[in-house]
Amino acid sequence: MANIKSAKKRIKVTETKTARNKAIKSRVKTETKKVLAAVESGDKTTAEKQLLVAISYIDKAKVKGIYHKKTAARKVSRLTKAVNNA
Repeated sequence: MANIKSAKKRIKVTETKTARNKAIKSRVKTETKKVLAAVESGDKTTAEKQLLVAISYIDKAKVKGIYHKKTAARKVSRLTKAVNNA
């Protein structure tokens, strides 16, 4: 365990940021699964609506620094491709 005040603070801050990042990544995964489930069921209109929601969450994660911009672009591209090919 840390003895120095600044080290203790870093531990707290890291835990807070880890929890935030985990929650946002989890939400992105959930929305991605909803899009893929709609594609699997063949419901294109629902898939397109879910795609917009998923893209929104991916972009928010990118802006907050949770995903690299190219990672976010890749995820959006793959989801869009899946919906368009459905």
